Amino acid sequence: MTTKREDVLNWDEYFMGLAHLSALRSKDPNTAVGAAIVDENHRVVSVGYNGFPKGCSDDEFPWGREGDTLSTKYAYVVHAELNAILNSKWPVTGCTIYVSLFPCNECAKAIIQSGIRRIVYESDKYNGVDTNIASKRMLRAAGVELCRLENTIHLEVHKTKNPEC
Repeated sequence: MTTKREDVLNWDEYFMGLAHLSALRSKDPNTAVGAAIVDENHRVVSVGYNGFPKGCSDDEFPWGREGDTLSTKYAYVVHAELNAILNSKWPVTGCTIYVSLFPCNECAKAIIQSGIRRIVYESDKYNGVDTNIASKRMLRAAGVELCRLENTIHLEVHKTKNPEC
């Protein structure tokens, strides 16, 4: 009798992989972020990635990080977390959001208001920056659980040029 395989991903690793897969849709040349929202039954409720709002061409709006506000991406890009919340066709109350980069203070507000109860994140590269401190302060005050995953699997995608697909 053959025994089952033991070296499988746990749920957090699996859904973080989905967040990474979603990030591959981002056209941001500097920081591609993905998010996945999952309910208590391990069902995917929504996904998102950082990019411009619907109807705003990514060829006409800036991707830069330097310069005046209107010349940078910061005034225009919708973050992965907010995109996932807005893309959901179902309530996200009580759900977990998996995100490759710790949420900024603006996304923290949306996460709290939407009723998401747990954040699983990977990178915390802005740790100690004022907006990161504010984000963590609000999330903890609202009782949102924060869980950092380390050593997760990063996906490598090899695209094929198949005009039939």
